[in-house]
Amino acid sequence: MRTTTRAPGVALAVGLAIALLGPAGAALACGGLIAPNGTISLTRTTTLAAYHGGIEHYITSFQYAGATGGDVGSIVPLPGVPIDVIKGGDWTLQRLELEVHPPQPSPAFATAGAAERGAVVILKTTVDSLDITVLKGGALAVGDWARDHGFFLPPDAPEVLDFYARRSPIFMAVKFSAKRAAAQGISEGEGTPVDVVIPTPHPWVPLRILTLGQKPTALVQADVFLLTDREPATLPVAVSPDGRTNQEGLIRRVSEPASASLLDDLRRDKRMGWVPQHMWFSYIDVNQRAADLTHDLAIDASGFGRPDPLAAGYESPAPPLPTKRLTEGLWAAVAVMVILVAGIEADRRRRSRRPAV
Repeated sequence: MRTTTRAPGVALAVGLAIALLGPAGAALACGGLIAPNGTISLTRTTTLAAYHGGIEHYITSFQYAGATGGDVGSIVPLPGVPIDVIKGGDWTLQRLELEVHPPQPSPAFATAGAAERGAVVILKTTVDSLDITVLKGGALAVGDWARDHGFFLPPDAPEVLDFYARRSPIFMAVKFSAKRAAAQGISEGEGTPVDVVIPTPHPWVPLRILTLGQKPTALVQADVFLLTDREPATLPVAVSPDGRTNQEGLIRRVSEPASASLLDDLRRDKRMGWVPQHMWFSYIDVNQRAADLTHDLAIDASGFGRPDPLAAGYESPAPPLPTKRLTEGLWAAVAVMVILVAGIEADRRRRSRRPAV
């Protein structure tokens, strides 16, 4: 794994969302940690969104650090209902980091180890020391559920949760049991990868959740890897390094056909046999102030180059028209048309009965 002198991407005193870290300081994007004593810190995050055959594999790694007692947890917004939540590959995220940040001087491959209705629980499972619950509900319902189950929410949680709930009511709540981790021999700083398998029309990576509980000037850093069948288009647009002078933002560092060696290595990892023979590989470097990171990353992997603004959080869903009002409007339009047609027909008959001059 690479070494870096960059400042930690997200330092959360008290946060909400997804704690995604792997060994050697790699972390998975999309959130913040929750802990009552406020001693959790989240460094640079790493995530993989792989999309093939209408299925998104959203691979993350959860890591706890600085938790001297008790459990920690996180909440992750999802674009749809997952069909499975399983343990991810042991070193998939590290292999992706290695692809874009090869060690110097040796390229040797390191195999690091591992007033709404209430929220509805639609899936519960465990992955090693993680207790995972998939919820369906609005921002208030999910927030209430989180508080009732020991999650501490920062002041900006209602606004951020509502930002996601207006587009998708699906959230994943994750609790890391320090006691169970100790019993399983999981040491502090060791990552637990999770693969969330989601049927969805387009892959999507939540980014705004990383800002939860952060100061506006805090620097959010994340590595986002994409594997798609075709070259994807993103919104916001991730520009190439030579396409801008300001190095803060979303920067597309790599966009090319995935090498056979990368895909072969990924397939050799545990539970990663679903990786196809050919895919497009993208690496997006997120390096932005919390105040400026106000949207998510929408991805169009179809080749048409039309990422959904709604998925990125740029637009709110149009409210449905009330059925009664719509029906009344249609009948009024029909009545007007009947009157116009009747008038035209009556005028035609009057003209036809006039005697010729």
